[in-house]
Amino acid sequence: MSLALDEFRAILIRKILNASSQEEVTRCIEKAMADIEKKKVNGHIIVRFVDKINGQLDLFSPLKKDAQEWSNINMARILFTRIKNKLVTTAI
Repeated sequence: MSLALDEFRAILIRKILNASSQEEVTRCIEKAMADIEKKKVNGHIIVRFVDKINGQLDLFSPLKKDAQEWSNINMARILFTRIKNKLVTTAI
């Protein structure tokens, strides 16, 4: 399952970078999270998945990305932080 999630994460990051708007980023992330939930992935694994995506997004430099890509990265960070907070709050 880990390899599948790693591949899924790589695909999702490519979609985030290539999105034409912040709305498209939101749709991609919402669909991805719905797909993960359909597969009944454990909540702790989802939190780790989100942490890894945020970690990978943090590695991007604004000097090496165009304005739209950087906007998409920032939007994705915000959305994934909200998702993580919701997951952690729900688990308590």
